[in-house]
Amino acid sequence: MQFRSKRYKKDAARATDQPLPLAEAIGRIKGWASTKFNQTVECVVWLGIDPRQADQMVRGAISLPNGVGKTMRVIAFCEDEDAERARAAGAVQVGADDLVKKVQDGWMEFDVAIAHPRLMGKVGKLGRVLGPQGKMPSPKSGTVTPNIAEAVKEYAAGKVEFRSDSGGNVHAMVGKIDFDPDKLAENVTAFVEHIKRIRPTSAKGTYLKKVCLSATMSPSVQVEII
Repeated sequence: MQFRSKRYKKDAARATDQPLPLAEAIGRIKGWASTKFNQTVECVVWLGIDPRQADQMVRGAISLPNGVGKTMRVIAFCEDEDAERARAAGAVQVGADDLVKKVQDGWMEFDVAIAHPRLMGKVGKLGRVLGPQGKMPSPKSGTVTPNIAEAVKEYAAGKVEFRSDSGGNVHAMVGKIDFDPDKLAENVTAFVEHIKRIRPTSAKGTYLKKVCLSATMSPSVQVEII
């Protein structure tokens, strides 16, 4: 059984199942955040998709207007001039065969992996290692691209990747609890609007079913559909 603190249980007891306006939902979460560390705020969107259908998977990446309050550790699978540019753009590690082997041997001290298309034949062997952690480079999320330096710069600044899970939910970090409420609201709105724009054409019925916000150590709050 998952442990819940007394503070969490107290906050959960005061929570409501009714959707709240976005500004009020953010105020509720910020009011609960009494821990000493700067908690991450996450947005979860429940979608009316069939997760079993490949053509209904929702996946991608977005640069939020106010960042996410975190510098991401990015590695880049590339060579020659691309490697130099990637390093200058902020990549913590760059390389080809050597970097593939390093990751294959268990090194995972990074948040995002970028790869040049011509190296995907080599990077592909890392699917079993990176796939389960959501770190496998993919064209759909923009992490397989010939524009290596640009991608490294965007992800290092906090570009957010997302993909629907087996329950039809999409999760994404949208900021930190110490963000100004208006900036946090801008990030949430930008994320939800982006999810709306990439609705799979094969998805039927109600697409956006529920939107919730939570902080690392707080209960979730349902938000009125934006």
